[in-house]
Amino acid sequence: MGDSMLDTVLSQFNHAADQIGLSDDHRETMTAFKRVLQTQFPVERDDGTFDIYEGYRVHHNIARGPAKGGIRYAPMVSLDEVKALAMLMTWKCAVVNVPFGGAKGGVIVDPTKMSLNELENLTRRFTTELVPIIGPDSDIPAPDMGTNAQVMAWMMDTYSMSRGYTVPGVVTGKPVALGGSAGRLEATGRGLVYVLQEYLRDSGGIQGRKVAVQGFGNVGGVVAKLLQMEGAIITHISDKDTALYRPNGIDAVAAANCAAQGVTIAQWNEEHEGRCEYVDLDDVLTAEVDIIVPAAVEHVLTEANAGRVKASVVLEGANGPTTEAADAIFAERGITVIPDIIANAGGVTVSYFEWVQARQYVRWSEERVNEELRRLISAGYQTVAARQSAARDGSTLRDAANWIGIERVVEATELRGIFP
Repeated sequence: MGDSMLDTVLSQFNHAADQIGLSDDHRETMTAFKRVLQTQFPVERDDGTFDIYEGYRVHHNIARGPAKGGIRYAPMVSLDEVKALAMLMTWKCAVVNVPFGGAKGGVIVDPTKMSLNELENLTRRFTTELVPIIGPDSDIPAPDMGTNAQVMAWMMDTYSMSRGYTVPGVVTGKPVALGGSAGRLEATGRGLVYVLQEYLRDSGGIQGRKVAVQGFGNVGGVVAKLLQMEGAIITHISDKDTALYRPNGIDAVAAANCAAQGVTIAQWNEEHEGRCEYVDLDDVLTAEVDIIVPAAVEHVLTEANAGRVKASVVLEGANGPTTEAADAIFAERGITVIPDIIANAGGVTVSYFEWVQARQYVRWSEERVNEELRRLISAGYQTVAARQSAARDGSTLRDAANWIGIERVVEATELRGIFP
């Protein structure tokens, strides 16, 4: 078995720390975790029985502001994975310059095997366990894998019950009817498109580029749809069970609209198109295309398949989809990896806007949200690209993004000092 995601994230940190000459003291501070909550709690099932579930919430670093990060419900959730994702969130928030620190949470559960009522029971009980450490000034959860706007609504309601009044700023990614932000659902996918536009600005743009998208959920479905609307040709799409291929381009807009209603891409292909070929899931990442978008889970680009990737650009939609060994192979082969901590930062950026709207009790239009997202994420990418360009030593965009993220957190730590 390969390295865990935490091993990868720590190794990337140490690599970046070596490059910028970070002191031992700062290395220790930056790799320490502010708070780790591990809890086991009972949930009542529909048949009246109780099951015990294990959940986690990790605050990595809060030097730049309240802790911020998603909650995932998945069978493979582990404390190490949650720690890794919390650390990535710290650097991500710093790179796009939003005033949050990194957090992450999760429950070891397969949400597809629970009824809606059981899912609500699980969410409310887990939220109760988190009440001592979450809050609009301390830690603001958001949706992640296996969770959605409805889960955030239950979390907000449960937390609000503990306070005796409504606290809309305790979570982001809520339904718009409960103070969620316009544009939040599409924010991660839209941010990926904005970053890719910046990258391709001087080389012809997105029009006519062939793209393969792995993962067809909230991130992959949205990015495929938006890229097609920008003139890209989406030749491959996949979800966890099915991969589709069409050389002249799949109607990603129609597929994404159906996927948003809970229709699988296999069902969509049979019912609406039927003209896409079924291919192996592994073929999507090694497709004959210009750009691949891994938008599913971590560690899908590895030493085993990186040598067979034919795309010239890897746009990371998922968190941590590329292992260190794959990164090294891509660098050697001249393949550009646009790293997760800038590429998929659209979600946390619009979460920040949602939090601001909740704290001020105002509503922004979707146009304003998208405009502000483009401004912040484009500026973030340009800063990273300029830093990489200035290095001139074979450094990658990931190196440059990590330098900027780490330096900004170190600066905040130094300015604050150590209490007492």
